[in-house]
Amino acid sequence: MILGYWSALAACLLLAVAVSFTPLGGAIDNNVYDWLLRLNPPPAAAPQSALLVVDDASLTAIGGMRRLRGSLAQALERIAAARPAAVAIDIQLADEGDAAEDAQLEAALARTPNLVLACDMTPGGWQEPLARFRKRAAAVGHAHSRPDSLDMVTRQIPLMKVAGQFDRRWALSLEAFRLARGAGHVVETPEDLEIGRTTVPARDGRLLRVRFVPELESVSLRQALAPGAPLTQFTGKTVFVGVTSQTAAQDRWMTPVSNGLPMPGVEIHAHAFETLARGRFLTDAPATAMLVACLLAALTAGAVFWYISGWPAYAAGAGLLAVAHAVPALLFSRDIVFPFFAPAATAWLAVGVSASYQHFVVRRLLRKTEIEKGRYQQAIRFVTHEMRTPLTAIQGSSELMGRYNLPEDKRKQIAEMIHSESKRLASMIRTFLDVEKLSAGQMELKRERFGVGEVVDLCLLRVSPVAEKKRIVLERLEIPEAVLTGDRELMEYAVYNLLTNAIKYSPAETTVRVAGALDGGSLRLEVADQGIGMDEKELKRIFTKFYRTKKAEASGEAGTGIGLSIVEQIVTHHGGRIEVASQPGKGSCFTLVLPAMHNS
Repeated sequence: MILGYWSALAACLLLAVAVSFTPLGGAIDNNVYDWLLRLNPPPAAAPQSALLVVDDASLTAIGGMRRLRGSLAQALERIAAARPAAVAIDIQLADEGDAAEDAQLEAALARTPNLVLACDMTPGGWQEPLARFRKRAAAVGHAHSRPDSLDMVTRQIPLMKVAGQFDRRWALSLEAFRLARGAGHVVETPEDLEIGRTTVPARDGRLLRVRFVPELESVSLRQALAPGAPLTQFTGKTVFVGVTSQTAAQDRWMTPVSNGLPMPGVEIHAHAFETLARGRFLTDAPATAMLVACLLAALTAGAVFWYISGWPAYAAGAGLLAVAHAVPALLFSRDIVFPFFAPAATAWLAVGVSASYQHFVVRRLLRKTEIEKGRYQQAIRFVTHEMRTPLTAIQGSSELMGRYNLPEDKRKQIAEMIHSESKRLASMIRTFLDVEKLSAGQMELKRERFGVGEVVDLCLLRVSPVAEKKRIVLERLEIPEAVLTGDRELMEYAVYNLLTNAIKYSPAETTVRVAGALDGGSLRLEVADQGIGMDEKELKRIFTKFYRTKKAEASGEAGTGIGLSIVEQIVTHHGGRIEVASQPGKGSCFTLVLPAMHNS
């Protein structure tokens, strides 16, 4: 039982962990992560970045994408005058454009402080900005995000990407942060990146979980080009420049805070910059921590329902479920991302299995107790009922001896009968308990050989005083010389019970007949009476415990209703069966069909 219990809990653990690596587990973890991210926004602080966006209205005003470079050059001239900390341009400048506009843009880029240009990864390598623009930039950073493969929601960005084997590029937001802080090269360790005084945890794939700030300041290109418009909102900040027009921007992604609307890539990079600038990073809990949490959940649930029962156990199980749901939220508030699905699923499965196991074990024990109680009550009823027959024989014999002056041989015969019946009373309880043990599978049958005729003669002798009292004739017909193998005492009880029932339910001055015959390898032993008989409905239930026929109850001869059920058990355990033929008012014939050998 212990092995099965803990094996079931181990299966719960393995199932929960296995499902956590499926799309279902991943989707649930993602949904919980998004909810916790919205529930725990970064502390309120002034943004350190701002957006210059090319929206639909700006494209219309400047005459479309073909006029973008000239207009961008004008806007950069005005931004440079506002003295920003850095400028990151998330617009691909890899192709030749209008010569005059390219020259104008090159001049504007040259006057832009801490300029970062974007590059894009293609199957052939990095698509770099034109050389004339590249030489004006302090750095070139990749503009890629990392949408989740399950739902295409961007929660992380790669801080580094590699084309080929060695051609690396840092992220646009990282390069902008490095330049804005006046830091030199990025210092790498296996666990993190160091940019100046900021240490960025970036162990697995150099991924950064973006903590989206509530709102970023945004200025459209159209507003920036308006005559006399002050651009002081860019002073001292890192400016991210990009296209947000729904018709022109291709890099638009869903994020945990998108509210159903995709976010332009340039805005995602600005949020990544804010994450770096604020220095509060989300780190993933080690995979071993998740496995330990699942193991603790399974062990706790198992221990609770193993050592505690009733409502305290269910209360403790509910507490375990509450802890399993609360731990990811508590750790998230401390900037640790802890998987939700595996520990919670383990807790639910383990609590459910443990509670069910306890429930059914308790019910089984209760059922076993009730069965044992019922057997005890049956034993009491049986002994009370069965003692009547030998007591009646003893009483009748003693009355004959006291009332009449009997011959010496008759007195001796009656005295022996009294002695025999008194001994049978002593062994009756043991016989019944043996039958009960046999039924419960707690005892094996004795394997002894005995003659059928001897059993029948002994039983007839025992019931003769009762038959004489009712003036019933006991007729013994031919019994074959057959040998049975089994428990002689139990078989004597079976034959004796059939004879006493036949006498009990027969009118006075009738005949009870016993006969036998061999049929192949079976013995057919019949006990027939001329009693009240039974109909077909009663015959179907005659071997059911505690069932008593209506006519027997009406006659005042009804017993406990368990004698025949015991006879059936005895015969069945000897490899035989009982056949019954009966008609109301014409008597009954019980036939024991038992495997037997001819006594040669």
